[in-house]
Amino acid sequence: MYKKKELNYSYEALEPFIDTHTMGVHYNKHYLNYLKNLNNILTKYNYQENYSKVELLRHLEIFKEEDIENLLFNLGGVINHELYWDSISDKGNNTPIKEIKEVIGSKYGSYDNFKKEFTDAAMTLKGSGYTFLVINPANELEIMSLSNQLTPYLNSYIPIMTIDMWEHAYYLNYQNNKKLYIENFFDIIDFDKINNKYNEYKKQ
Repeated sequence: MYKKKELNYSYEALEPFIDTHTMGVHYNKHYLNYLKNLNNILTKYNYQENYSKVELLRHLEIFKEEDIENLLFNLGGVINHELYWDSISDKGNNTPIKEIKEVIGSKYGSYDNFKKEFTDAAMTLKGSGYTFLVINPANELEIMSLSNQLTPYLNSYIPIMTIDMWEHAYYLNYQNNKKLYIENFFDIIDFDKINNKYNEYKKQ
């Protein structure tokens, strides 16, 4: 069965932008519940972790149709949360570096323009979901929002950064002030990891 992804920072490390209680609840209650539900489904099939979580999206034929919707919801919940944990930290560069700096500048003109487009996309997301920075099938950067626990991988987009826009990610800190949550996200973003993900894709 799949194992949890350990955080590379403590629950309190992202204070005051994300408080300790929110991080603890988010990780231990929400993320780990998705992982538990996913593994419970896989146990029914005597699944032996033959694929990575992303590869599993391409092998849905091994599951009965009645389980696929629930599987995708929980698998997406695990994949999306793990990308979110990797998108933020208290240690990384919170402005673009190296290759990702170059491609953001080329695509959006400036980092400020990118932040505005990303913020606008997150603010206009209806209900729960995520806003992603992805590499699209044309090998270009693109900002996209998806509802609930849908993942860009399902449509051959490669996500390299995301912000969790479910209320549990921010409500204890910000109540209904989503805009401030998004603005503060950019103070704890980790472009070292994001740049590494971009380069890993380009090497494939």
